[in-house]
Amino acid sequence: MPSFAELSRFGFRRVTREELAATRQIRNLAIACRSPRQKSATLSGGNQQKIVLGKWLETRPRVLLLDEPTRGIDVGAKQEIHDLILGLARDGLAVIVVSSELPELLHLSDRVLVMSEGRPQGILSRAQASEEAIMRLAARGHRDATMALEDLPS
Repeated sequence: MPSFAELSRFGFRRVTREELAATRQIRNLAIACRSPRQKSATLSGGNQQKIVLGKWLETRPRVLLLDEPTRGIDVGAKQEIHDLILGLARDGLAVIVVSSELPELLHLSDRVLVMSEGRPQGILSRAQASEEAIMRLAARGHRDATMALEDLPS
């Protein structure tokens, strides 16, 4: 567990603290389970994703990097994860989403950094971002975006 140091003492688990943290995330993320002790393998893919997210949220991050956060889950669970991500961002958490699903990126992003062959191609604002604009940048493989990386404020 990413927050093990905070939930343990001298390297020993403090089960009561673990259960309080689990209960908090079950409530905050609307995880559908019978109890905090239920094995995650018995839950749906969407609820398993929420558990992973909850474990990291217990560390109280300032920046959260999510790599393909909805891969392999059903449409309903995908919408729940999207709502959670948008809520976290609204609450002030910096969220970076890496996704190969263009509709997901367009729905979740304020800005889109387009990468091609491991190299940044450009950054699009929410107003500039469209599937066509993203694909155009990704296909070109050279830096002709509206805003080049050097032009970003530091």
